Amino acid sequence: MSDASRSEPGRAPPPLVPDFGGRCLTEVVPALLAQVQPPAHERIVPAWLPECVQGARQIVLLVLDGLGSAQLEHRARLAPVLSSGSGVTLTSVAPSTTAAALTSLATGRAPAVHGVVGYRVAVGGDILNVLGWRIGDRDARRVVPPRAFQPFPVFPGGGGSTPVVSRHDYGATGFTAAHLGDAALHGWYTPAGLVVEVGRVLAGGAPFVYAYYDGIDRTAHALGLGEHYDAELRAVDRLVGDVLAVLPPDAVLVVTADHGQVEVGASVEVLGGDVMDCVELISGEGRFRWLHARRGAARALWDIASSRYGHLAWVRSIEQVLDDGWLGGVPVPEVRARLGDVVLVPFAPTAFLDPADTGEQRLVCRHGSLTDDEMLVPLLAWRAPAT
Repeated sequence: MSDASRSEPGRAPPPLVPDFGGRCLTEVVPALLAQVQPPAHERIVPAWLPECVQGARQIVLLVLDGLGSAQLEHRARLAPVLSSGSGVTLTSVAPSTTAAALTSLATGRAPAVHGVVGYRVAVGGDILNVLGWRIGDRDARRVVPPRAFQPFPVFPGGGGSTPVVSRHDYGATGFTAAHLGDAALHGWYTPAGLVVEVGRVLAGGAPFVYAYYDGIDRTAHALGLGEHYDAELRAVDRLVGDVLAVLPPDAVLVVTADHGQVEVGASVEVLGGDVMDCVELISGEGRFRWLHARRGAARALWDIASSRYGHLAWVRSIEQVLDDGWLGGVPVPEVRARLGDVVLVPFAPTAFLDPADTGEQRLVCRHGSLTDDEMLVPLLAWRAPAT
């Protein structure tokens, strides 16, 4: 674990706030698209962009859900291909979770702007499960239209024709509509199919390809960071090698991730009765838990939560979160209404449970917080030889 995850009980380390405008996921797609779209003299070349990316004829961005920099660094010997890439470390966004991070990656905007502010988001008096796009057990696509919920264009500057290579069963979901818009979807059934589809769209001349693989995240959630995780990382390393093998001359493969992981296991916190007496609604996730206060109870909620949980978590009011730049800006009123009054963000390896979200209770690894292990992600690149 990183120093942030190993902090002494009762001593809060500083949170790792997203580096919006710098080495952050929000900057990746605009920087990559600038290499393949405009004339060379207009290209934006951030200092952190690997040199091999500059001036590429075609770029594949492969997103490996859940692969944090710390987890990869600790297992470098298991992933020789990934370890050979040229690259840097970036910050994810807050919360460091798939729904917010993938939307930030695709739109180039911070969560405060695009409004996908977590996994479970308050919408009126209900809670929207963003990944399933459900309210309770109901499909919410008609009640909460995805493209109204997240109205910003994706792959800005990409001309609206960016091909997306992702799991075949993700194409019709509300979250896909929200964070990938009208992008052309090329579905894969197995990892080998991902390679085939990437090769096809490259052969068709696509200047930029977005590909997504979620095996590492699924393995960590279900089984932790043990031997199954190591085996999955080996398999992913082979997958990266296979994608490299289908690159045409002067094409570039870029690999990144949306967040890292912290192994929590059975270490969970059930909110105390004195806290719940002040709470109207709970949203977010176990490592970025929003508490929506009853009318007039926001200050009392902050006082009680700070006293009870300050030795485990950063306890912040919504005003503190926005003032400190955690979400990357000042949200419009519609987005502000999705946020709670107090947030619990553990720096210890634990999670705050929401009794209404029974599926989350089974997770071994989690993410969402502002520790190094969750916030730091790799950006790695390789260039195919020119003919």
